[in-house]
Amino acid sequence: MTHRVLVVDDDPTVAEVVASYLDRAGFTVDRAADGPAALARAAAERPDLVVLDLMLPGLDGLEVCRKLRDEGPVAVIMLTARADEDDRVLGLEVGADDYVTKPFSPRELVLRVESVLRRTTARAPSGPLLRGGSISLDPAARRAAQGDVELSLTIREFDLLAYFLRHPGRAHRREELMRRVWGWQFGDLSTVTVHVRRLREKIETDPATPTLITTVWGVGYRFDPPPDPDTSPHPPRTPDRPEQDPPL
Repeated sequence: MTHRVLVVDDDPTVAEVVASYLDRAGFTVDRAADGPAALARAAAERPDLVVLDLMLPGLDGLEVCRKLRDEGPVAVIMLTARADEDDRVLGLEVGADDYVTKPFSPRELVLRVESVLRRTTARAPSGPLLRGGSISLDPAARRAAQGDVELSLTIREFDLLAYFLRHPGRAHRREELMRRVWGWQFGDLSTVTVHVRRLREKIETDPATPTLITTVWGVGYRFDPPPDPDTSPHPPRTPDRPEQDPPL
């Protein structure tokens, strides 16, 4: 299967080089020079992945990413000209799967594209529903709910929650989560931090004082689902004592 990649960058040299490397790697490549053109191309033929420059004229990359996500799931790798952590965090918070800082190696970008697509298009694992307290998750259907309310999760948020549900009560280092959930052997660990924060905002009663995904200082994070009241064992009932005649 040939994956379709949309490259969005207003710098024609960057767009040309990126498109050339992706084409040689076997991808079907489309290009757009600004936000409106990118949305129009994506509406005409949905891409599997978008390489999206953060700084675009008229409609910036963050807004383009939001609008793309509103239309349905799509993998996004954000390009940013600055190494500012705020830029990276903003990109991840609107749903980008990865980011690359300019200047970058085109070969590295191709590897990032392949890595993200492997993860996002991998065959969904089969098996029973995953449960943790009031949270239920169907890996095959890619659906998750908390009680009767369906959760709106990005691809990475869904995979992160599934991993936590499979390993409750264990402390996980961020490096481990990056390997197991993202499939990366290296990368900026703020990626994990941002996604944990986003997931907390969607499942915690009070994200400022989380009780489901707790921080284990010096280690990482632990998922501690509360017991499901419908399945929690009830305390043993003390048998009634037979009435006795009062002592004489």
